[in-house]
Amino acid sequence: MRARWFIPALTILSVVTPLSVYADPADASKKDEKAAAPDPKPPKPAAAVDFGGQISPFLAKYCVSCHGAEKPKADLNLTSFSDEASVVRGRKVWGRIKDYVASGEMPPEESPQPSQEEADRFSAAVEAVLAKVDCTSQSDPGRVTIRRLNRAEYNNTIRDLIGVDFHPAADFPSDDVGSGFDNIGDVLTLPPVLFEAYLNAAEKIAETAIVADQPGSKGPVVTLEVEDLPQAAGGSPYNDSARILASQGTVATTYHFPRDAEYVLRARAFGHQAGPEPVKMVFVVDGKPFKEVEVKAVEKEPQVYECRVHLKGGARTFGVAFLNDYYDEKAANPAERDRNLIVDYLEVQGPAYSPDAPKPESHKRIIFKTPTPENKAEVAREIVERFATRAYRRPLAPGEVSRLVKFVDLADQNGESFERGIQLAVQAVLVSPQFLFRVELDRRPPTPRRSSKSKAPTPPPGFPIGQYELASRLSYFLWSSMPDEELFALARDNKLRDGDTLEKQVKRMLADPKARALVENFADQWLQIRNLKTVNPDRGRFPTFDEPLRSAMIQETELFFESVMRDDRSVLELIDADFTFVNERLATHYGIPGVKGEQFRRVSLEGGPRGGILTQASVLTVTSNPTRTSPVKRGKWILEQILGSPPPPPPPDVPELMDDKGVKLTGTLRQRMEQHRANPSCASCHAKMDPLGFGFENFNAIGGWRDTDGDQPVDPSGVLPSGQKFQGPKELKAILKSKDKEFVRCFTEKMLTFALGRGVEYYDACAVDKIVENASKDGYKFSRLVLEIVLSDPFQKRKGRG
Repeated sequence: MRARWFIPALTILSVVTPLSVYADPADASKKDEKAAAPDPKPPKPAAAVDFGGQISPFLAKYCVSCHGAEKPKADLNLTSFSDEASVVRGRKVWGRIKDYVASGEMPPEESPQPSQEEADRFSAAVEAVLAKVDCTSQSDPGRVTIRRLNRAEYNNTIRDLIGVDFHPAADFPSDDVGSGFDNIGDVLTLPPVLFEAYLNAAEKIAETAIVADQPGSKGPVVTLEVEDLPQAAGGSPYNDSARILASQGTVATTYHFPRDAEYVLRARAFGHQAGPEPVKMVFVVDGKPFKEVEVKAVEKEPQVYECRVHLKGGARTFGVAFLNDYYDEKAANPAERDRNLIVDYLEVQGPAYSPDAPKPESHKRIIFKTPTPENKAEVAREIVERFATRAYRRPLAPGEVSRLVKFVDLADQNGESFERGIQLAVQAVLVSPQFLFRVELDRRPPTPRRSSKSKAPTPPPGFPIGQYELASRLSYFLWSSMPDEELFALARDNKLRDGDTLEKQVKRMLADPKARALVENFADQWLQIRNLKTVNPDRGRFPTFDEPLRSAMIQETELFFESVMRDDRSVLELIDADFTFVNERLATHYGIPGVKGEQFRRVSLEGGPRGGILTQASVLTVTSNPTRTSPVKRGKWILEQILGSPPPPPPPDVPELMDDKGVKLTGTLRQRMEQHRANPSCASCHAKMDPLGFGFENFNAIGGWRDTDGDQPVDPSGVLPSGQKFQGPKELKAILKSKDKEFVRCFTEKMLTFALGRGVEYYDACAVDKIVENASKDGYKFSRLVLEIVLSDPFQKRKGRG
């Protein structure tokens, strides 16, 4: 904890470093441009439509009785739309309104119905507004709220910056989720508890990465209070500040040992003494015993016991184990009937100084030059500037370097080593907002001058982001981490946008192992399979569900998505494909023969009902209830995640299926649901959701195949609102796959949201249309879709301050 007295200084240093610091040294003398472009208005339709004569009367006659200003159903207040511009702003909602009216889903059956001519005229008028939006003029690219690194991005960035992969963000508070993802700028707040975690992590990272031991140093001391350890650490709470081992067992936790070195392991403990020998305790690391001690101490006078050991660096499980449990209920003295071990705290001291110990790679990466007394200041500046440039993901201004070098000077003045000063400078960098946030500056070109009589020129709604900012957008999109040296070099040489450079970079980055982050952070959230970690199917009804199966479910989906990405296949194969990945546990669950062992392998699904994400156990399980399938959840999931047309929220006071009192529901789940949705307020939305869910009723609540529901056969047939009929999951998947533009548009919006760190808005519609259209020319290949997102205006540009 040596550096903690420096923390106020480094915090102030970091906070006062202006977020408007220049992205290029050449900009250091430029002042921020004060002229601000007005917020661009939504693009107007190319041809006017009579809103008051064609749209508004239809709404007044058939819609506002349910969707008016007071208690609007589905939270949709149609009186808030007063002209064409408001329709354009709400184009996503209005696209659904048009579809509902055209398909006859709205108005509901119990309400007055428009004639076919009225419905057609209304749909045509809405379509005219939405279809004639001018996409040829400059569109608004939007602006992303300054974005804090989320936990995954922080871990990955530290890994690539420092060269130490020990997941320091594991103890950070969970990130909030917005628009379906946890990297959305608007929800990534910075509560005080998180800033304290940043300070602790920065200190631990710096001391792990850099060897700054003085001769004779035994290393820092870290105390681990056992009451703060998770319950899984072992033992039971004792007096609110200790853990008791009432039988043989272990109290242990994971600790990151900075490097190969000698450490002193300690434990303060005492025993409930009973029987012919004292309590015996052994220090253990990764389950291996190192030193056995007799704990003769009693509760009034606990003692500290220690073990000196040479350990390899890395995350290791360290603790103490109780060896000689004893119990004699017949002992004359009740206090001597039960032998127990009580642990107050664990402690680690080290790494100890060793002049012959090799320096870790992280040390050599940061301190790439050895200073002499004559050039110490110059070398310190070089080291700090190179590290901070990579950490801030842009060149530094001279003033920033000078402020950081002061920490090296301060350590020197206090008689500490050069390496210690670099440690403190690294800590300062790691708690700076320039590192913790992805800062994008307002870099618009100056507004042209005008004479007093001339009309002010209208600035464009957006401007290209800088080369370093583009490199960061690209790397955090595909790798959830900082740019690598190749991206930095292209940004430094101003060549990132040259020719086909971006296309080459996209393909290189998707082929890199770090693109696994796109699977874990985009796909897992888009498909919502992160929720599988907390799903608990009823073990009485589904006794085969266990942790190995849960893990295999997740891994199948990740490997399948990764295969589509790595092999550059069409994203339509996500809906249906003739292969998947299984190990023996999952193959048994699916009824696939000939697969042995824990290793996953690719298997053919040709001719069977499975194929694509929709029939994978991970998705089927997270869209089920603990005791049964849920056609409603499955149908809603398909509408939201596959077709991009989520249903409105249910009306208030509509009971769940099991709570619909007054009516006895009998038969299969399908028959019971058909009785349940006889309620007119349920019918319209369920007519859209339920057929999609019933198409997968052959799969039970954990994704296993079944032919019966109870003692009755499953009926997986259905009719969609469009009139398309299907018999079972295979035919339904074929229908969904035929809706290629709807799926690819939905997939594009999800991926664009993840790439930008903000939700997709009405002004992004033209960009999304262009991405989908261009990707269709290449068979919707994965890399082409990613490239079109990278080349799009929302990704390449940002709106200035208004």
